[in-house]
This record gives sequence, C-alpha cells and structure tokens, in this order.
Amino acid sequence: MMRYVLRRLVLLVPVLFGIMTAVFVMLQLVPGDPAVAMAGDKGSVEQVARIRREFGLDRPLPIQYGYFLKAAFTLDFGDSLRTHQPVAGELRQFFGATLELSVAALLIALAVGVPVGVVAATRRYSALDYGAMLLALVGISTPVFWAGIVLIYLLSFRLGLFPIGGIVGNDVDLRHITYGYVVDSLLTSNWPALRSSLHHLLLPAIVLSTIPMAIIARMTRSSMLEVLGQDYLRTARAKGVTERLVVSRHALKNALIPVVTVIGLQFGGLLSGAFLTETVFGRPGIGRYVVAAIGARDYPAIQGTVLVVAVLFVLINLVVDLVYAFLDPRIHYA
Repeated sequence: MMRYVLRRLVLLVPVLFGIMTAVFVMLQLVPGDPAVAMAGDKGSVEQVARIRREFGLDRPLPIQYGYFLKAAFTLDFGDSLRTHQPVAGELRQFFGATLELSVAALLIALAVGVPVGVVAATRRYSALDYGAMLLALVGISTPVFWAGIVLIYLLSFRLGLFPIGGIVGNDVDLRHITYGYVVDSLLTSNWPALRSSLHHLLLPAIVLSTIPMAIIARMTRSSMLEVLGQDYLRTARAKGVTERLVVSRHALKNALIPVVTVIGLQFGGLLSGAFLTETVFGRPGIGRYVVAAIGARDYPAIQGTVLVVAVLFVLINLVVDLVYAFLDPRIHYA
C-alpha cells in the first residue's frame, strides 16, 4: 500500500507539469495586456513599459515559461500583479474559507444523500421513492446562484433566520490560524466566533450541497438496487438475518464503492460551485479572488490558485482509491 501511495505522489510531478503548461499557454492566448490593465485607462506608455519590465512581461516567452515553472515547483509565486501582495499569503488567507465551505457542503450532502438513496432503494417504486427522486431531479436542475438568491430572500430577508451575507459577525474578534473560520474558532476556543461562523456558514453550505446531494442520492439508490439483488443477500435473509442488518451491514458497504467515486468527483464540483456561492453570499474566498485575478490577467495569482486546486484534486483521487481497499478487502494495490 505504501509503495502505491509513493508511486502516485511521484506521478503528481508530470501531472502538475502538464497542468501548468496548459495554464501558461491559455494565459498567453487571452486577449489584453496585464501591464495596460494595471496602469489603468490613464496610464502612459512609460508607465506600461515600466510595469512590463518590473514583472518580467517584456521577456521572451520561453524565459517567461521557465520562470513560470520554477515558481510553480518551488511554491514561490511572487507578488500579485493586482494587489502587490505575496500570492502564497493571499491563497492561504482565502483558500481556508473556501475549503471550509466545500467540506461543510459535502458533509451535508452525505448526511442527506446517502440515507435518502438507501431508503428510496429499499422502498422501490413507492411514493417515497418517487418523491425522493423527484426532489433529487429538482436539486440537480436548480442553479446554485438561483437557489442562493431564493433562500436568502425567504430565510434571511423575510424570516430573519440566517444572516444575509458575510462570513462572521462584525462584533466578533477572531485570531486566524488556518483562515477557516470554524476551525480557527475551535482552535482558539472562541465560542462566540464559533456560533457566529456556523450561523453564517450553514445557509451557504446548504445551497452549495443541493446538487451533490441529489447526485449522491441517485447514485446510492442505483447502486443499492444492484446490490440488493445479489445471491449473498438472499442467503443472509434465508439464514434469518433481519432486513435492517442485511441493508446496513452487508448491502450498504458494497454499494458505497461507486458512490465513493462520485463523492470524489463532486468535491471538485463543490470547489467550482463555491465560486458562485461566495459571490451570492458575499463570502471572501478563493472564488472571488481568482475571478478578479483572471480579469486582471494576474499571472502569479492564477498560477498559484490552479496549482493548489490541482494538487487537491490529485490527493482526493488518491484518497478515493485508498477508500476502495477499505470498503472491499478483495482490492489490493501491489
């Protein structure tokens, strides 16, 4: 197992090399000049030339590409062309909030999607099954930004159950360690900040979880229906095992293998969906940061964001492969 993990980590290098090459090429194909964008509409030719020299934009493309790769693999992204702050520090500041929102949405999707899928499979063709799958279809079809606006109007503006936006109350003072507000509240034992951050986090997490929740529910139902017809479950029932134990102990564990694959894929979707959710709820995060960076052609910021997300995706795929072996002892990685 350890050899397999090490081999996958080594293969991470060419994967990241290909990703960074694709990013560099696409950035060069985007119309516009970042030096002109930084100088502004009233910037002079001399100012534009100075900015290009300062940030190395006047160098030949092969040299720029070399510096681009060096920065990527040394994790020294330099300063943002837009904010003039170190990109590594900005990523650390914004990525924690986005990751926290994505993890919260994934936990909600799992807590609701898996039980709904199991119940729908065990009550096949019942009103409960049809109702659950209808709600799942609505969840998949509803855009995240539209659901966010509707729930803000109903639950925040009309009923006052949740804050309209933000990430923590203005009256809360929190010392940052990871820049995940809930995590930092726990680490610093700041209970008022914990209550405030959870209150601000719950509604965006529910909105972000709707699509993965629906997909997980449908996949769980489909996988459970396939497993429930297997011979070994008929044997368990013939031996007198109760239906609850047949479903929870024997069927569910085997049915989770394709569901785990979907969960891994959906985590990436949560990160992309978090961009829109952060915009709707006014939450600071990596989504708003990278959108502003793309608009300004901020090469260091885009490079750092893409690299961090790519590493996260590869690690998620590795974790999914390892979970396979846990769920099914017949799976071995030589």
